[in-house]
Amino acid sequence: MPQPVQPIIAVGAVVFHDDHVLLVQRKQAPNQGQWAIPGGKVHLGESLASAAEREILEETGVHIRAHNPVHTFELIEKDPHDNINYHYVIIDLLADYLEGQPRAADDVSAAAWIARTQLATLNINAETRKLLRERFDFY
Repeated sequence: MPQPVQPIIAVGAVVFHDDHVLLVQRKQAPNQGQWAIPGGKVHLGESLASAAEREILEETGVHIRAHNPVHTFELIEKDPHDNINYHYVIIDLLADYLEGQPRAADDVSAAAWIARTQLATLNINAETRKLLRERFDFY
């Protein structure tokens, strides 16, 4: 894997529908196997909202309308020799559900509407769990 030369900007979308949150299970590193807010890389010239809408549609088949950022964090992963494998700056946006049923596509192994009662039984990414608990009182 080539070493990154700079951080990559990525977006996620926090989408609720009928007291469920849209989550995906990551198929690839980083965070492989964990459930998280869906999203991905921002393309050059693409707004954060447009990137979130595109990425959520590509990953889950769900159409959304993205709004303002609600959470920002970094994901920096190093190998045992202290070389950088990944460096993402991730901006999660609040989004409205428009239509569609979740289905796994692109780089996820599962996509689903997750109820509060299911959160304790899933391997949820720590940042996702923190965001849902602290910002949305969803746990």
